[in-house]
Amino acid sequence: MSNGLSHTTPRRRRTVILGCTGSIGQSALKVAADIPERMEIVGLAAATSIELFVKQARAWKPLCTALSDPQAAAQARAQLGSEGPEVLEGEAGLCALARLPEADLVLIAIVGTAGLRPALAAIEAGKDIAIASKEILVMAGAVVMEAARRKGVSVLPVDSEHNAIYQCLEGRRPEEVSRLLLTASGGPFRTLPTEQLASVTPAQALKHPTWEMGRKISIDSATLFNKGLEMIEARWLFDIPMSRVEVVVHPQSIIHSMVEFVDSSILAQLSVTDMCFPIQYAVTWPERVPNRLPPIDFARLAKLEFEAPRTADFPALNLARHAGESGGTLPAVLNAANEIAVDAFLAGHCSFPAIWKTVAAVMEAHVQDAHPDLDAILAADTEARQAASRELTRHSR
Repeated sequence: MSNGLSHTTPRRRRTVILGCTGSIGQSALKVAADIPERMEIVGLAAATSIELFVKQARAWKPLCTALSDPQAAAQARAQLGSEGPEVLEGEAGLCALARLPEADLVLIAIVGTAGLRPALAAIEAGKDIAIASKEILVMAGAVVMEAARRKGVSVLPVDSEHNAIYQCLEGRRPEEVSRLLLTASGGPFRTLPTEQLASVTPAQALKHPTWEMGRKISIDSATLFNKGLEMIEARWLFDIPMSRVEVVVHPQSIIHSMVEFVDSSILAQLSVTDMCFPIQYAVTWPERVPNRLPPIDFARLAKLEFEAPRTADFPALNLARHAGESGGTLPAVLNAANEIAVDAFLAGHCSFPAIWKTVAAVMEAHVQDAHPDLDAILAADTEARQAASRELTRHSR
């Protein structure tokens, strides 16, 4: 596929992890511990989780670190002392860490939009990037992939679904591909009757049936917005039109995604549900190396089920398809409005269905910029957040 990926990989990846205290960041450190001959940690960054951040910095001894919150950075400096690594702060600190001269690979595992400028900084510095934060390509897929092509660097997918597709597409031409099939667990409310969705609580929505994830992505999985964002991300990663990106519900989460080719044959990637698998492949690509992760036990695997998503009850997929097909600033608007609505739901300020109703209202009111630059995308993001907040306030009265 033509997706900005190069085919030169250093034997040992010197890696910066942006988002080291989150679930992806912690999984990445497990991978580094499992294959130290292939992965060296040279930089760590987090937001505000000082205790875990300091523990990681002491254990891994990176060359440099960063915290996006200045107050947290000051506390970390005090705890690490003069013997510890330098602690940068703010967005400028994240960008500086992303440009670290000693790094080969920057893993972007920051939740939300905060990873966009650091990702572009890494690309401009000639670093390969591994993306676990799907918002980066949802907001600015054209900008990011064009920058990667111009600099000749790799954009490696870490999401299990996109990593699976990338493995299935290895060496294939775009014209050979009929469909990309993203699998979805269906979330905790896959079979919940429609009339009960309005009474769903945050605690219920956070209980994902197969994956252990952060709060934001767990809610996105429950609404299916997570899969919608992945559809848009896949469009940019693999240079495939949105019309050929589809979602199929697969509750067991064993098949992570599939590719259907023009001859109607399908390739699928399978593994147990552990994010260490796609992270390791992103680090060692194009090679595969042994690890201590468990294989699938087919004798114990009872069945693999598939079904169509309930798009009428979970409109997120249709909203995302519309945003992805329209392009321009609309995907950034969808993403921003969803973030605000999810925060409101988690705080108990709105109902579960209000999440997609808010997103739909903000998208409908948005004046589209068909060919935005980065500043226009960020402006649309800000405006959408404000519009979503107003919409939620209006309905809470």
